[in-house]
Amino acid sequence: MNKNQFKLLSKTIEINVQNVELFSRAFTHSSKSEINYERLEFLGDGILDFVVGEYLFLHSKAQEGKLTVLRSHYVSESNLCKIFDLLNLGQFVMVGKSYQGQISKAVKADVVEAVIAAIYLECGLEKTKEFIYKNFDLKNFESVVDDNYKSKLQELVQSGFKCHMQYKTQPSDQGFESTFFMDEDAISTGEGKSKIEAEQNAAKAAIEKLFLV
Repeated sequence: MNKNQFKLLSKTIEINVQNVELFSRAFTHSSKSEINYERLEFLGDGILDFVVGEYLFLHSKAQEGKLTVLRSHYVSESNLCKIFDLLNLGQFVMVGKSYQGQISKAVKADVVEAVIAAIYLECGLEKTKEFIYKNFDLKNFESVVDDNYKSKLQELVQSGFKCHMQYKTQPSDQGFESTFFMDEDAISTGEGKSKIEAEQNAAKAAIEKLFLV
């Protein structure tokens, strides 16, 4: 990144960027350089989990299952991608020629986490919290609606269990009926007019059962 880009980055994330090497690394993909964001992304992932979890603990009276679902929404790949796009961070990302200018959802999510780590290392925890509170819109957690239950269930199960997940979906009188399995155990069922709807309803039922939401 050149000086003008760093000035723009400072304005974009509302942080007076001083450590040019650190923030440049936060936007560098492994296809571009061996000095890349992967270690920063690891740190940022942990910081984000903590900050969101702490905020929800302090401001919500919900039980553990609901808190877990809420946190999962905020730290999900889809939400991180939305934040990446809203902040227009794509203009700073450096990838190798193999990417042909395309930035995948996984890269977008990783970059946001790497930036969080860079802010933490540059400015400390309080500034990091300010960045997350503002850009993740934590104050409106009560209005969170996430109806992609399959994606949410996958994230929740992968973070808390070590098992194989699958849906077995068959035609029924109502359209389709789907059963969600963890290993060999049938956890929940759902019906719908389409296969997708049935699986989404099975996932919703599993979330309600497993996480008491």
